[in-house]
Amino acid sequence: MPHTSAAHSRSRHRRWGRDLVEVAAVFTAMAAADFSADLVGHGPDGRMLLTASAAALLSAAGVHTWWAHRGRHPSADAADAATGATAATGMAAGAATSPVTGSAESAGQAPGPGDRPADGQSALWRMRTTVADAPGSLGRVCTALAASRVDIVTLQTHPLAEGTVDEFLLRAPAALPAAALVLTVADAGGRDTWLERADAHDMVDAPTRMLTLATRTALDAAELPLALRQLFGRCTIRSTPATPGAEPAEDALESTEMRLRDPSGGTITVRRDYLPFTPTEFARARALVELDARLGVRMPGGVNVVTLPGGNEITVRRAGPEDRAAALAMHDRCSPATLAMRYHGPAADADRYLTHLLGPRFGRSLAVETASGRLVALGHLLWDGDENEVALLVEDAWQRRGIGGALLRRLVELAAEAGRESVYAVTQAGNTGMVAAMRELGLPLDYQVEDATLVITASLPTAEGADAPSVDALPWVTSRRR
Repeated sequence: MPHTSAAHSRSRHRRWGRDLVEVAAVFTAMAAADFSADLVGHGPDGRMLLTASAAALLSAAGVHTWWAHRGRHPSADAADAATGATAATGMAAGAATSPVTGSAESAGQAPGPGDRPADGQSALWRMRTTVADAPGSLGRVCTALAASRVDIVTLQTHPLAEGTVDEFLLRAPAALPAAALVLTVADAGGRDTWLERADAHDMVDAPTRMLTLATRTALDAAELPLALRQLFGRCTIRSTPATPGAEPAEDALESTEMRLRDPSGGTITVRRDYLPFTPTEFARARALVELDARLGVRMPGGVNVVTLPGGNEITVRRAGPEDRAAALAMHDRCSPATLAMRYHGPAADADRYLTHLLGPRFGRSLAVETASGRLVALGHLLWDGDENEVALLVEDAWQRRGIGGALLRRLVELAAEAGRESVYAVTQAGNTGMVAAMRELGLPLDYQVEDATLVITASLPTAEGADAPSVDALPWVTSRRR
């Protein structure tokens, strides 16, 4: 990924090469002048030749001046001044999102027919650069981008103690290299520039994105880690339980890491190694956490009623910490072999995993109940960075009845609704029930076997231009909900 240090190095090399060309041009001009002097002083028509040369030079200068100003809009200078004033106002106002409809207009130039790349010939980029907190600094960057036929789709400003971080969504000609884009910004005064490819999802403006994430967090406590991740892009989120007797951790921001007090106890750590967080991003994260704390413990209602092939009806619902006692009772009814196959270890260690699995910060859990209200199965969708693990436990007496398949389908729906691209299951190579349930999903599967461990990864369908994989595109019809 290009950085301004490399851009500055290329800029120095370019200026050094330009100096060599200028020195060579001076020597060439001296030689030409000496030749012309000899020709004028000793030739038969020296005066006439000198007069004709002067007239040709004046004509060439006039044509050059006309050509340079023929495409200039009459109000260009005033527009450039307005651009600088607008940039200064935006930096003083704080973080804001302001759509710009065209790079030429934003730079104070009249857009021509070739200013916007044709469809299929442009690329979207996300870029951050730091500029001086002075009038006109942002305007110079916008003008430089316009000169390279780059459209500014959206713009956010993040004020710092020294300077301002400007975040752009850019539409650039596909033929324009990333290094050239960074070099253009560096020449206009931008520093610490960061650039990566973007897609249509990034075209949602910041206020709309924040409202959407706040709504999801308000409806479901399990959404907080997902909301933080979607807010900041590629990052690592870790929830650390509170230490008994220890003082609650304070919110803190340290470059590429922020620590937030978890409303349910402990600390939420957000780390993004490739790009430092700004105070504006820290404030947004704290606002989401504060919303979660004010709303308290909550879980979306509604259950799925599934009719099994044998005619029995079961209820599939969300599970949480309050289901721990019922889950422990189900463990007592499961055989050691079933527990060992699910938890990949001694059956005696199974109980200690439940607190983690049923916690809302680590994923989502589903419980299956019979008509009498007995909990007979648990399913878990666990967040693992960019990856997502699914795991099932079905009580021995209720195995081979279709419960695992129904539970797995609902977990995959939850992953699709959360915007995930794939899920994987870790099991023993001899667990034919889990293999069959994954195959019944009707999704592309990838198998990896190491020793006696089998990892099956299912790729989820995606909808072009949507915010998440399309649940409707999944190859089954969901059961009725109430």
